[in-house]
Amino acid sequence: MPSDETRVPAGAQASVWDGVVGQPTAVRRLQASATNPLHAYLFVGPPGSTKNEAARAFTALLLAGHDDPTQRDARLAIAGQHPDVREFARVGPSISKDQADEVIRLAALAPNESHRKVLILDEFHLLSPEAAAKLLKTIEEPPASTVFIVLADYMPPDLVTIASRCIRIDFQPISDDVVIAALLSCGVDASTAAEAAAAAKGDLTRARLLADDTHLAARREMFATTPRRLDGTGSAVVAAVDSLLAEIEAAAAPLAQRHAAEVSAMEERIASIGERGSGKKALEERHKRELRRHRIDELRSGLATIAGSYRDALVNGSLARPDSAADAISRIHGALEALDRNPNEQLLLQALLLELPSLSA
Repeated sequence: MPSDETRVPAGAQASVWDGVVGQPTAVRRLQASATNPLHAYLFVGPPGSTKNEAARAFTALLLAGHDDPTQRDARLAIAGQHPDVREFARVGPSISKDQADEVIRLAALAPNESHRKVLILDEFHLLSPEAAAKLLKTIEEPPASTVFIVLADYMPPDLVTIASRCIRIDFQPISDDVVIAALLSCGVDASTAAEAAAAAKGDLTRARLLADDTHLAARREMFATTPRRLDGTGSAVVAAVDSLLAEIEAAAAPLAQRHAAEVSAMEERIASIGERGSGKKALEERHKRELRRHRIDELRSGLATIAGSYRDALVNGSLARPDSAADAISRIHGALEALDRNPNEQLLLQALLLELPSLSA
């Protein structure tokens, strides 16, 4: 089974940056910055671009002072277990003002062990307006010992003021060739690696998960052929949506297995050292977020595949009314945008498919 870790080639020296893939420009900028770091950094890039891994790698370099992943501070930072590093992720649909209050409180405290404290704020593009107002001053002028690393998939216009207080580091989608190479290094066979890379569209995290998914090809085919199963009736739409959602639910099995392994390891640690400070609640919240993101990723990928079927029909001229394909693609793009608003997925898909033309012969 593929590992989430990037293997270090035989004979190569281990580095804190080994988990950061396909981002040479970002790594060079961060390596140069680590010698004289500023107060706040903004990492902007799509999910799976390894910006999260880069945040931990940069933190390790800031705390350890040199590139040695076996040094205690670096090792704990990379594992997300250093006492002077706090990682914040949203609990609800956005980072709340209560979470912002906790960030402000922790930023004001002195480091426990090191000369520096690092606060990593994930999914900053989902920061609520109230939280943004609270955090602006703290991110702009934190205590001298505190460094912020802010992670965002993109930067909304209403957060440009905070963004202007940070050093921005851009992360690009990872090319298929680089994704395939990373999967091959983890023992994935070539055909599976190529298929996972194509479906992941530059998201290495998702590609690693899909490499364990034995039903990926069948699921993509189900989405691609959905327009052929439409006949204008509600019963066909209901059947198609039920089938698609069942496939998406089943697709979470590899992620659920990974979560089960993490829970088991956590329970072993709790048994030996006790539950206090174990991070159990944080682990549970992370698992919920990952399952939700996986589901949304599957929906996005599936809808994009359906749109591809209409594009193919438009190109090969198989539709009596070519404008209906363009209209279908537009409606699918609308549904993709609606996913950002946390809709009822079943109702969203049913409403969409009822409006789409059939591609049946």
